[in-house]
Amino acid sequence: MPRIVSAQVAASWLLVIVPCVWLYAPVIAKLVHDWTQDENYSHGFLIVPLAMFFAWERRQRLAGTPHAPSWAGLLVVLAALALVVVGTLGAELFLTRVSLIVMMAGALLFLHGWGHLRILGWPLAFLLLMIPLPAIVFNQIAFPLQLLASRVGTTAIQACAVPVLREGNVIILANTSLEVADACSGIRSLISLLTLGIVYGYFADPRPWMRAVIALATIPIAIAANAARVAGTGVLAHYYGPQAAEGFFHTFSGWLVFVVAFLMLFVLVRALARLWPIVPPYRSPSAAGVRA
Repeated sequence: MPRIVSAQVAASWLLVIVPCVWLYAPVIAKLVHDWTQDENYSHGFLIVPLAMFFAWERRQRLAGTPHAPSWAGLLVVLAALALVVVGTLGAELFLTRVSLIVMMAGALLFLHGWGHLRILGWPLAFLLLMIPLPAIVFNQIAFPLQLLASRVGTTAIQACAVPVLREGNVIILANTSLEVADACSGIRSLISLLTLGIVYGYFADPRPWMRAVIALATIPIAIAANAARVAGTGVLAHYYGPQAAEGFFHTFSGWLVFVVAFLMLFVLVRALARLWPIVPPYRSPSAAGVRA
């Protein structure tokens, strides 16, 4: 009987996967293309393997959960198809990409039931990190970050006794002017550090509330680190000229600041672990049943 059930399940998934590959092939191809072209989402290549690892980690729980297919999954599949249609007609890539994850959730619910969907809910939700934000949302976040970075950076430069004037997102020094452009707003490091914080929190602490704290802590850390980068660039440009804010030095400072930001996150996690240590025995709901 188990072999018959497995064969039926495999056949059912085959009937789902084949049309989905045909339907979503252009969506996936464009998504991968954006990962290669948009440095803000180059981490997308890591999201799918990590999501697969999170799903594999739950294999024993899945094996011990009975199959209870739900017709509600068919409604979710229809909702995913509606998102594809609306996104395609409206030329909205975000909707078509989200529909892919909704489709996987609906198929899982329809073929296996709520128990399996609850177990794989985290890996499916994690896949959302691979989808670039809509341009209108991205700009609504990037522009305030530009102003904040330029404002804080100007204050820090003044604290170093360097004469400076700010006009919007332009920092005016005695010998040059620095524009805090979109690439310097810090949103790139914010998105990357947030993703890294979610993954790091998952492995560092089994408690859901602590994982949420770690993930949220990446936001002020990324903002502060980028403001420090802007300030440091301004000070160097004042003493060594505009070339300190261009080319290799500009790129290297970005990597250096990201490393510093991660070290700040590491120190914060260690401090939180000391303040709120795990009281044994504690077993994470996501880890229950994973290990033999």
